[in-house]
Amino acid sequence: MKFATLQDHTLDGRLLLVSRDLSRCIDAGALAPSLLYALQHWPSVEAFLRARYDALNAGELQGEPFDPRRCAAPLPRSPQWCDGSAFLNHAHLMAQAFDTPPIPNLDTIPLMYQGASDDFLGPHDAVPLPSEADGIDFEGEFGVILDAVAMASTPAQALAAVRLVVQLNDWSLRAMGPREMRTGFGFLQAKPSTSFAPVAVTPDELGNAWQDGRVHLQLEVDWNGSRFGQPNGGEMGFGFGELIAHAARTRRLSAGTIIGTGTVSNRSRTAGSACIAERRVIEMIDQGAARTGFMRFGDTVRMEARWPGAGHGPFGVIEQQVVAAGAVPAAGLAA
Repeated sequence: MKFATLQDHTLDGRLLLVSRDLSRCIDAGALAPSLLYALQHWPSVEAFLRARYDALNAGELQGEPFDPRRCAAPLPRSPQWCDGSAFLNHAHLMAQAFDTPPIPNLDTIPLMYQGASDDFLGPHDAVPLPSEADGIDFEGEFGVILDAVAMASTPAQALAAVRLVVQLNDWSLRAMGPREMRTGFGFLQAKPSTSFAPVAVTPDELGNAWQDGRVHLQLEVDWNGSRFGQPNGGEMGFGFGELIAHAARTRRLSAGTIIGTGTVSNRSRTAGSACIAERRVIEMIDQGAARTGFMRFGDTVRMEARWPGAGHGPFGVIEQQVVAAGAVPAAGLAA
């Protein structure tokens, strides 16, 4: 199934079912008023939602044209948002560029931080930020939305709790990150609101692109209209089963929790990067100094996960403009 959330000026929005080709949608509010409600009542609503979804794809329900510009994030707010750093190539590049001491057990224990989950951004929302001097960076990632997960679940048990897969942009303010990491308390100001592609999908919608708890799709990233990278999600050092189990090691996870992969990163330099920081450290390693600057107000970023050669991907597109807090975005980019 494919879900989206219509912005309707409520905290959780209005749940939509979206056709497999992303062309049409129908209101699912009679079955579940919001996606969070559906996740919290999954055993009782799943079959009815699937029947309605199948009818939409069979042409038995006409629905209406799907307009992602009217969408919020699939979950406009979540009980919990935890982001990993599952692509070990990214961590190794950062350590090499800055000559930092090795992180203990980096290859066996996932890195993860807990971010804000009360104010996610939709796929075409403007991204208001206070200052260009903060080092504005995008981070293209994948994520999963969970059913309830018991404390100390095994990776296999944790993976079985995945209900939906999403594509996201975990914005970062790089100038603030180093100080916050040195405190030992982790990120706060360095991590503004995260953005999501319009459509969340059940894992079966990905076909053979969903294997071993990994999303084997190219994440195409364009900055100001130029291709920045197209790394593949299949190179995760830790699958989602391991990431979820790590988050649940000492606590339960409630239905609606989101777990992210961290920046998608590939060993091959031809894949490019899904964040500016990674390109900068590659420049430091290869050329002796970083040459690429961070984002400026008015810049745009576009992200779409796709099968190679496919016309469109399963999640739709994130396309956003960075603006000064309080400014009006350029026409055509904001919802």
